[in-house]
Amino acid sequence: MITRLLTSEIRDSKKSILLLGPRQVGKSTLIGGLAPDFEINLADELQFLRYASQPGVFKSDILESGARTVFVDEIQRIPALLNTIQVLIDANKRLKFYLTGSSARKLKRGQANLLPGRLINFHLGPLCAAELNYEMDTRKALEIGCLPEIYLSDTPKEQTRILKSYAANYLKEEIKSEALVRNLDSFARFLQESTLTVGEFVDLTKMAKHSKISRHAIPRYFEILEDTLIGHRVFAYSKSVASIDLVKHPKFYFFDNGVYNGLLGNFIASQDRVGKLAEQLVHSQLLHSAWAAEKQISISTFRTRAGIEVDFVIELEGKTIGIEVKNSDDLQSSDLEGLREFHKLLGDQDPSLFVFHMGRQERKFGTVRALPWQKGLKAIGL
Repeated sequence: MITRLLTSEIRDSKKSILLLGPRQVGKSTLIGGLAPDFEINLADELQFLRYASQPGVFKSDILESGARTVFVDEIQRIPALLNTIQVLIDANKRLKFYLTGSSARKLKRGQANLLPGRLINFHLGPLCAAELNYEMDTRKALEIGCLPEIYLSDTPKEQTRILKSYAANYLKEEIKSEALVRNLDSFARFLQESTLTVGEFVDLTKMAKHSKISRHAIPRYFEILEDTLIGHRVFAYSKSVASIDLVKHPKFYFFDNGVYNGLLGNFIASQDRVGKLAEQLVHSQLLHSAWAAEKQISISTFRTRAGIEVDFVIELEGKTIGIEVKNSDDLQSSDLEGLREFHKLLGDQDPSLFVFHMGRQERKFGTVRALPWQKGLKAIGL
């Protein structure tokens, strides 16, 4: 067992909490470890049907239990229950709810009452480097990802079997059962096409042509991936660079390398793939480490029409940080050109500059620090 960084914050919170995160990141395990008095699992069809058909039973079950702490798993399946939860919290200030969900979209579409002032929101992602004392197995993280059950397993065949089924389960459970799209075949083609865009600047017209779907449907499909926390777009950096001709297309990344590799059916970080896998790993770790540390982070990308490029520009605790990702610590001066030009273009903003690589060496090239990716995360406070 690995203690997640958010555990103490959630346990010590005086208010009820809503914990959002993709499936299988360990939300239920985390809350279960807090030993709530009463549990309701809406992923269980019998419980789902019971409360969906008889909303009043939800309230009576909780009151009859005499519980002080109540865990409701997959709350997005019946968003209307949040109204009852508000009534219960207002009537008993000592009653604390632990709510988990994997789809912010379903809550939004259901116009859910997210209990402003009564719920504290947290996000949980896959394991992050800090939770493993910055000793994560890089090869493992690149190939099978960081979902807790998968990463901690020592059975390779079981790891890949679960990851291969993730996409099918996602389509069935999140997309079809929640009626997030009308045409599941169209979305399935989009999902497969999206695997080819990882780390690339997404051209909607080309993507629509390749996947044989309407260009207008693609932004909505990307929003579904984001709202169900499966993937994230990274948009162009725009702060104080209005005069610079930037590429405006966003990049896209899946939330976990193992899930991405499962979609492709390829779990080998071969030489032709490791660059893309490294970039996606760093994006995932930046985002999920910030979630775990409860720090606000903004992640963007930077590329001029002239070809000057920096993989990630992050805003973290008032600092601007440029990060270039490399799959090796065998760095040449040309590998740093993007960071140096970015620094010049920003002028007096003076960003911190890093290369995060998959090797072991620590080096410094003027104002640019080249670090193994986990030491890089630690250096920037994640």
